[in-house]
Order: sequence, then structure tokens, then C-alpha cells
Amino acid sequence: MKIRSLSVILLVALISISLGGCGCFWQHMKGETPPPAAGPATTTPPEKKVDVPVAVSPLKDINFDFDKYAIRDADGAILKENLKWFQAKENAGKKVRIEGHCDERGTVEYNLVLGQKRADSAKNFLVNLGADSRLLETVSYGKEKPVDPGHNEAAWAKNRRAHFLALQ
Repeated sequence: MKIRSLSVILLVALISISLGGCGCFWQHMKGETPPPAAGPATTTPPEKKVDVPVAVSPLKDINFDFDKYAIRDADGAILKENLKWFQAKENAGKKVRIEGHCDERGTVEYNLVLGQKRADSAKNFLVNLGADSRLLETVSYGKEKPVDPGHNEAAWAKNRRAHFLALQ
């Protein structure tokens, strides 16, 4: 009986140790999902690439320091310039989405919260300058939509941003 219970304990310990070292297990426990596996290679010729004009936002993005959501002085000046767009007669009543973004460091959950704080901080700054809060909506993309795919400080600095998108 002792040998059987000892072997069960060893089996449980072995399974725990093997799962504990697997990154997939911890991703699952945190609610993260790994990227999908690459599909089978295709032999069809690539489609002809067509250049599609990209819409350029009339509003400028602002950036943030690592792990911060406070508006820096230089970025406050950018927001004051963006306010002029809101005050132009041709833009009266147009809505803007403020997207909060983070760099790749940190968990998905943490970066979604930080991205929301960044978007809200930019919105509050504009509202305090006189922008209509009903025309501003915020969303956080966390680390999911980097502007620079690099894995260094220069790329991370670009990705810590609030992006302004004119909706109408």
C-alpha cells in the first residue's frame, strides 16, 4: 500500500514539474493564447501587389515614457496643435478615436490597462483645453498593434503612444 501511494505521489510530482517548465502552461493560466501555427505552404503564385493609398491622419500622435501615462511637455504642445483641428469649422462635429498603445514588454492584461490610461490621459488633456468630450472616444490596443516591430529601445519608444484617428 505504501509503495502504491508513493508511486502516485511521484507521478503527480513528475507531471507538476513537467507542466511547470512549459511556457504554454503558464500562458494558458494567464489567459494568453499562443499565436496560431503556420499553415501548410502553398504553391500558388503570389497575387499582384496593388499600391493602395494610406489615409494620413491630420492629427499627430504623442508618445509616453516607459510604464507611464503622464503627458510630457513636448507632447502637450502636440496636443495643443491637434486642438486646432477640432476648432476648425470644417471639422465641427467630427469624432476622433484615441488609441492607447504600449511596447511589447509586460503582460497582455497590464498593457491593455496601461494603453487605456494613455488614451484617457490624452483625452482628458484635450478636454481640459476645450475639446468636446462627446466627440472623443478611447480604446486600448495594449501591445497588439505596434507601429515598429523591432525588439529594441528605439522601437519600444515609438510603440508607447496615443494614436489619433479621425472617424468622420
